[in-house]
Amino acid sequence: MISCASSNLFTFLVSLPLLGFVTLFASTARAATLADLPERPNIIVIFCDDLGYGDLGCYGHPTIATPHLDRMAAEGMKFTQFYAAASVCTPSRAGLITGRLPQRSGMFGKRRVLFPDSVGGLPAREVTIAEKMREAGYATAAIGKWHLGHLPEYLPTKHGFDSYFGIPYSNDMDRVASAPKGRAAFDQPEVESFNVPLLQISDDQPPVEIERPADQRTITRRYTEATIAQIRKHRDQPFFIYLAHSMPHVPLFRSPDFVDRSTRGLYGDVIEEIDWSVGAILDELRQQKLDERTLVLFTSDNGPWLTFHQQGGSAGLLREGKGCTYEGGMREPALAWWPDTVPAGVTTQAIASTLDFLPTACRLAGVQPPADRPLDGFDLTPVLVEQQPGRRETFFYYRDNRLMAVRMGRWKAHFITQDAYGAGARTPVTHATPVLYDLGVDPGEQWDVADQHPEVLKQIAAVAAQHSAHLEFPISQLDRKQ
Repeated sequence: MISCASSNLFTFLVSLPLLGFVTLFASTARAATLADLPERPNIIVIFCDDLGYGDLGCYGHPTIATPHLDRMAAEGMKFTQFYAAASVCTPSRAGLITGRLPQRSGMFGKRRVLFPDSVGGLPAREVTIAEKMREAGYATAAIGKWHLGHLPEYLPTKHGFDSYFGIPYSNDMDRVASAPKGRAAFDQPEVESFNVPLLQISDDQPPVEIERPADQRTITRRYTEATIAQIRKHRDQPFFIYLAHSMPHVPLFRSPDFVDRSTRGLYGDVIEEIDWSVGAILDELRQQKLDERTLVLFTSDNGPWLTFHQQGGSAGLLREGKGCTYEGGMREPALAWWPDTVPAGVTTQAIASTLDFLPTACRLAGVQPPADRPLDGFDLTPVLVEQQPGRRETFFYYRDNRLMAVRMGRWKAHFITQDAYGAGARTPVTHATPVLYDLGVDPGEQWDVADQHPEVLKQIAAVAAQHSAHLEFPISQLDRKQ
């Protein structure tokens, strides 16, 4: 009879050749480096609307099933300290598209976002990520929610995109007069209650209205089909696709296949359909043998709309949600996937932002970022490929044109605080002594440690003063009137 100890020794001795093979394989395999980058890879940005930091399985949600996003995280890189450019839709999208704080382009204002009666939009003087990609010879397509101006001069095809398919602003706008009043319109939403148009633009032609109101029950599926069609159409040339989902912004809709799919209810159904969409896109890239030539980035525009309770998402351990500058309003789930280039199964604590997408895309496409204006983004390629710490050491949190808070390394000082977006939110509170949180210890922003670290407050105040001295605010595009 062989004892347990003898058995373990026998197993070890038998496994020695295998261990030698594994060691040899590991020593000969080489991780990707910046020198290995393929020329002009495809780039797909998948951008959700109001998705919370805690809404995905790979970020800890216990009941929403996201197997495709979980696999994307397992095969790629997961960010734990990734920020949207703003805590609401329009300015957040402007930051991603331009690589600049939205305050620099006038995409801020008391109205917070653009509406169907707005006359402003992203100014033509701004240089977008799509324009830089087209300069590098990429085919460019925008699919989904735009929300940077619905008038003809502001639509995606005026900002570097070859084509567009989607809705021009938020899916809760253009509510018809006969729709239920108040929250009732969202608790059991009807497609006919929201007169949002579904537009299509090709080859710089005038926009064509496909539907009005858009059938939002099928919109996630149709965005996915449009994305796959672009992949197939341009498989033999580099492409840049910006897929901006309308969901999970209220009103929530999902296709019949996802009705009552999730334990989390309607909101969970919507997230699980987005997860299906991501899986379908990644599968298409694999089938077309484009996976090793394509960087896919997944994130959201701002935190969850908490005032809608079960119809809104979760910021997990983070404080507050959409519309505020606490972490729950602007820290987002973010995944990067690029087989054989972005290492698999890596979680990074590098501080990063949607502001970084434009300079990163320029580096990969082989074109220079705009040099005639300040950029607020950094090239993320060293983080993505070589797991370097990243260049971002500070982050600036704005609400409208007010600098509410500054992050410096692990520290975050709030000069002004305000509750999340929604009815009943408290008015802003200006702090004579800023509130200070150590985000390394306290990402939930529960314990003010300002009295323990006056030297940190002094350093952050100097960073804020230097930043503000070099920032000019143009005319607000959100508050413009005819």
